[in-house]
Amino acid sequence: MVRTPRRLRLRTVAAAVLATTAMTAATAVAAPPPPAPPDTAFDQITLAKGESKVGEPMALAVLPDRRVLHSSRDGAVFLTTPDATTVRAGTIPVYNHDEDGLQGIAVDPDFVRNRWVYVYYAPPLDTPAGDAPEEGTPQDFAPFEGHNLLSRFKLTDAGTLDMASEQAILRVPTQRGTCCHAGGEIDFDARGNLLLSTGDDTNPFSSDGYAPIDERPDRNPAFDAQRSSANTNDLRGKILRIDVQDDGTYRIPQGNLFPAGTDKTRPEIYAMGFRNPFRFTVDRETGWIHLGEYGPDAGSADPARGPGGLVEYNVIKGPGNYGWPYCIGDNQPFVDYDFATGQSGQPFDCAAPKNLSPHNTGLVDLPPVQPAWLPYDDDSVPELGSGPESPMGGPVYRFDPSLKSPVKFPRYFDGKVLNYEWDRGWIKEFTLGREGELQGIRPFFESMELVRPMNIEFGPDGALYVLDYGSSYFGGAPDSALYRIDQNPGSKTPKVQVSADKVSSGQAPLTVNFDPAGTEDPEGGQLSYAWDFNNDGTVDSTEAGPVSFTYDQRGAHTAKLAVTDPDGRTGYASVQIVVGNTPPQVEIELPPDGGVFAFGEQVPFRVRATDAEDGEIDCSRMELSYALGHDSHAHPLSEESGCEGVIETPADEGHGLDADVFGVITASYTDNGAEGLPPVEGSGRVTLQPKHKQAEFFTESQGVEVVEEAGAEGGSKVGAVDDSDWISFSPVNLTGIDGIGYRVSAAGPGGTIEVRAGAPDGELLHTAQVPTTGGGDRYVDIEPVAVTAPGTPGPLFLVFRGGGTGLFELDAVKFHGAGVSQPVPPDDAAARAQGDLPR
Repeated sequence: MVRTPRRLRLRTVAAAVLATTAMTAATAVAAPPPPAPPDTAFDQITLAKGESKVGEPMALAVLPDRRVLHSSRDGAVFLTTPDATTVRAGTIPVYNHDEDGLQGIAVDPDFVRNRWVYVYYAPPLDTPAGDAPEEGTPQDFAPFEGHNLLSRFKLTDAGTLDMASEQAILRVPTQRGTCCHAGGEIDFDARGNLLLSTGDDTNPFSSDGYAPIDERPDRNPAFDAQRSSANTNDLRGKILRIDVQDDGTYRIPQGNLFPAGTDKTRPEIYAMGFRNPFRFTVDRETGWIHLGEYGPDAGSADPARGPGGLVEYNVIKGPGNYGWPYCIGDNQPFVDYDFATGQSGQPFDCAAPKNLSPHNTGLVDLPPVQPAWLPYDDDSVPELGSGPESPMGGPVYRFDPSLKSPVKFPRYFDGKVLNYEWDRGWIKEFTLGREGELQGIRPFFESMELVRPMNIEFGPDGALYVLDYGSSYFGGAPDSALYRIDQNPGSKTPKVQVSADKVSSGQAPLTVNFDPAGTEDPEGGQLSYAWDFNNDGTVDSTEAGPVSFTYDQRGAHTAKLAVTDPDGRTGYASVQIVVGNTPPQVEIELPPDGGVFAFGEQVPFRVRATDAEDGEIDCSRMELSYALGHDSHAHPLSEESGCEGVIETPADEGHGLDADVFGVITASYTDNGAEGLPPVEGSGRVTLQPKHKQAEFFTESQGVEVVEEAGAEGGSKVGAVDDSDWISFSPVNLTGIDGIGYRVSAAGPGGTIEVRAGAPDGELLHTAQVPTTGGGDRYVDIEPVAVTAPGTPGPLFLVFRGGGTGLFELDAVKFHGAGVSQPVPPDDAAARAQGDLPR
């Protein structure tokens, strides 16, 4: 049996409060809810699909006429029509180091009259382009002080953003050149007040997965969330609420957390104490905010540091403090910790927290912490499943009996919350009581095609609109998409797909072959086809396809396919063909894909690029980024420019051994455009494997099981090993690796580990002997056994051999050698901070 691993966490006695909360939630969930509409009551309509139509999906907003604005982190704003035609409405210039960029988008409640579209983004400033120093003086950190901007633009009748119309409304300070957490959701309450979420703007990767409260005087303040989330005089780590006026200024509505004029506070703050409140919605009937809050990454509780990693769904009924970085979950406190000495103090007081950080510019005495509405960790709430935790606060449906829309959701959903999970890839129906208590959680439309929901919203037609991030780490993916979910218990809309063998060329004429493979009628009916190769309303072909068309003119052309079933329901798909500008071809030559490194080391890189129209490549415009991969997402952490050089891979002290972490390097180059056609980007990407790899994070396996055991690193290991069982890792490149060692346990007879290239019976690279250890909870380290790199790159297979069953357990794989790294000497960090070494 071949299967992929899931993240496992070891729960501890210290998490007893969480367990109690989970049991309470499970008890509430146990009451059977009324019957829900079956999956067959819904119809999934694909409005846009693929990187060229959605970019790196971030946010969506549905216009009153059912067109959808959706944004990409790189600043692109797309406009998609109900018949699946996507155009670029505009591009907002952004600063996109780390997680920065265009975060949120929303339309004004009075859009029909005023045409305002709101965005939250990181504007280009004169801040340095590279990484901020981790240690230094205030003078060293000052150049990286920037801000994110809440602005609004007019959307013209032609469907483009009027860039000259921008009104800058609110600035939120940021520390640039370091990671993470920008927030960025925008919504409106029933009174027209605008609400904005902001993240803690704090680097979490040097705090062992616990509270980032590093107060050392020479440390970059970006490692202390007390300066932001816990600071009453700072706009970060908050839900802000303002009343925007006609001229772009704003007033403070009544009922925020701190009355205007209160010393050392910002009156815009409605709720505080958040880490990364990435997605929320406002129920305009109750005024309640339904919010998903991302938590830290510690795999388990530590009496010296605090609780393990928890995430939260919150129902915010009024102003308050939600605790970060002092408390989390059901008011579990973190422990005050001195990063200079490594000594722990006392747990923080959730009932009366104090902010004593030297970085605090606000009040010392903070409002009491509000406990989370529903905290969870891995499978602690069974209805939420298991795996990585990425909560997203979803919309509340309000049934409108006067709305004449055949696609609106039925009355059954009235008052229900559709919360969603990014990494677990689901949308679920939450039922709340009159006071906001949880009454039930149940699946929603389980058969829908969905990878990672990034933003969802009910439209004016009562249908649900879903922006799907897809399977990439960042930068867009072929399966990223924009969907509309209609109520439709009858005939289903045809599923339409179209691909082209050429999507860009520098020359005309260009003959393109279009293929509708994957197009189908869910009911199996006979379909009719209508091809419109220039999206001008002309039917150019009625063949089922594949079909060909020749473009004689330069320019950007949209080819659309409309497919109609016997009941008259029509589905659409389109693809853009650019004639006159070929995307750059970018290849990362060094490091190789699957190369092995250690976090904190430097990795040399070499990139080659060509562009048919530009000719010579300007290496100063080649952008390289390193991201810390975690499970199935990634955090951009450092950047460089040029075709050759060395890139930093910052040390990871934010994830425990229970986290599947790796490196991702991306190189991108944007050309100059060509004779009136817009510039296009080409990119390349490689994945790097850590030198210390937890065995349970294999790519594929046969026969083995992932088992939990307290003595295993991260609490889990590969067990149930019999003869000829195997696991594999991909990609892996053994360049620079001279040996592989292992951490093992064996209650059984032991055996051997064969490392093979490409397949379970591929080239034998080395064999290691595994002794019996006298118990599954007794571990030994096998010293490195020499290994040679295979002739061709590919997956690395570990094949297990021995007599009998239950041979041994494999806890970790340890690669020895330089790999693809240049180790950083211990004193280099200080030298770089003083400007003595290049970055």
